[in-house]
Amino acid sequence: MELHNKDTSSDDILPVVIIGNGPSGICLSYLLSGYTPYLSTDGCHPNPILHSKLSENPNLSLFDQDLEYLCEGVEGRSSNPVAVLFDALLLPDGDFGVDCPSPLRWRYEPERATPHLVLGKGPPGGAWHAMEGSMLTLSLANWMELPGLKLKDWMRDKRRNLRNDRATPAEIASYYQHYVSEMGLGKRFACGTTVTSVHRVALESGRTVWKIQGFQKRAKGGEEQKELEVPFSVYAENVVLATGTHDIPARLGVEGENLPFVCHSFWELEAAISSGRLDRASEPVLVVGAGLTAADAVLAAHHLNTPVYHAFRRSVTDPALIFNQLPKLLYPEYHKVHQMMIQQQHKEEGKVVILSNPPVTSPSDSTIPYTSYPGYLSFPNHRVVAFKSDGKCVLEGEGGQQATLQVSMVLVLIGAHPNLSFLSEHGRPLGLDPEEPISCRRNALDVDPYTYECSKEPGMYAMGPLVGENFVRFLKGGALAIACDIARKHKTERQSTTENSKTSLLVNQLTSCNLEA
Repeated sequence: MELHNKDTSSDDILPVVIIGNGPSGICLSYLLSGYTPYLSTDGCHPNPILHSKLSENPNLSLFDQDLEYLCEGVEGRSSNPVAVLFDALLLPDGDFGVDCPSPLRWRYEPERATPHLVLGKGPPGGAWHAMEGSMLTLSLANWMELPGLKLKDWMRDKRRNLRNDRATPAEIASYYQHYVSEMGLGKRFACGTTVTSVHRVALESGRTVWKIQGFQKRAKGGEEQKELEVPFSVYAENVVLATGTHDIPARLGVEGENLPFVCHSFWELEAAISSGRLDRASEPVLVVGAGLTAADAVLAAHHLNTPVYHAFRRSVTDPALIFNQLPKLLYPEYHKVHQMMIQQQHKEEGKVVILSNPPVTSPSDSTIPYTSYPGYLSFPNHRVVAFKSDGKCVLEGEGGQQATLQVSMVLVLIGAHPNLSFLSEHGRPLGLDPEEPISCRRNALDVDPYTYECSKEPGMYAMGPLVGENFVRFLKGGALAIACDIARKHKTERQSTTENSKTSLLVNQLTSCNLEA
């Protein structure tokens, strides 16, 4: 869809604009397009309390029910109650790996549809299109699917097989893009857009609406095939932030972090491997971080037979470490990295083992001990002190002892922050702590738990990672909460308009009677 500058006439003011076209924005678009969940006539939920509540109003859609009431007593692995509720309805007993059918059935009711617009920088699917294509996703495949289209069915139609019940990011990205087309949502999506400003403006009537400004990339005709950046502005009664948190890589804030061999994304490692700048003859790579992206980098470099130093702040036995929370059988590749981290630790009181390439595996070599995973060494409980221009990196352990490593490349993979530069003060006033930057883990946006409306900005909603939901299976609850609240607002507005019309008619009738008298 091509965007243009709109004015503030009532016809040009949209009820909803969604910023972000990843799974959060796609799911909300689906619910706003008239697809409505009901309790199936033969539906049965394994949670007897929840089933009893749903059976009280079997003919009412989920949009018309009291979500707070339904959420009571439902437990799950999210701190957001509506996320737990919707997950329980879409994937009953999902935490136990049981493929239990959902008690919901979906009806397409176009009269319920709310006009809306979804803005995204790339194709539908958001950051999934930028993720490495061959790695397996952390979540089970059915946890990644959206309502109305089974991922397994789609993959079967594509003649693809799930490995260990998991899909690759490339497959998930393709599924999301197909979902938008299959569900007829494409007309609501404006891709190639970058939002630069979101702020309230007052209309002549005294009412205020959101003004969303930015530019859209469009192909320019001719032989050069250059892209044009065309400015646009749209107006909306409600705006939804669904941008995710993959925009700005987190930084260490140490000396030398801007040196050219210090990188902050997995894709830079891929580029170095593809171009031949990194191979088995290279100096070691230093990976900083203990999350799954850091583990992917360790696996990629180790597969290339490039030596790997791996530094992270936590202990390998820390319960908060993601590897200590993953089932070994389901995630064998990450279990392997965790084993490497445990078995091949640098001892702070000892001399640093210098990794060479090709890695030495013979026990007769006195410089490098015989190891199960040659060419790898972990540095638990260490922090980076500085990077030097000659390719040296200085680490410091808990005891204050420092280790200097010679490397060819550094990958700082310690998470990312959302890009909310289009909001005043980058959205800080909307956070749980207005003094701190917005962060998925440490300072999410402050929203009402049952509507996802920002506590400090009526008419602005947030969902997905911005409110602490990192898993697709739980971000769908945010879409339900927002769709229900917007439907409630419109119902209230219609009732108010009807009552005002009746009042005006009555006043006119009384005035006419008085004049005749």
